[in-house]
Amino acid sequence: MSAKIRLKRFGTKKRPFYRIVVVDSRAPRDGRALDELGLYHPIEAGESEQLRFDEEKVREWLRKGAQPSATVKKLLNRSNVSVK
Repeated sequence: MSAKIRLKRFGTKKRPFYRIVVVDSRAPRDGRALDELGLYHPIEAGESEQLRFDEEKVREWLRKGAQPSATVKKLLNRSNVSVK
């Protein structure tokens, strides 16, 4: 099984928010998650309120071999969590 760190969409039309989750790479976008790592609210006003995640959990899953999606990789790099 290959694990991915990606976004799971919630919210209403034109008011999305996302959970940063770890899922099996074959699972659908909004399918069952193995673990929840944080939240991303792209519409929030302050940048510090847009992204919240448990850095220790993220590092643990990266050590286990989970691959972040392109969007999650960009968000983590913006928050100074080094991703290869």
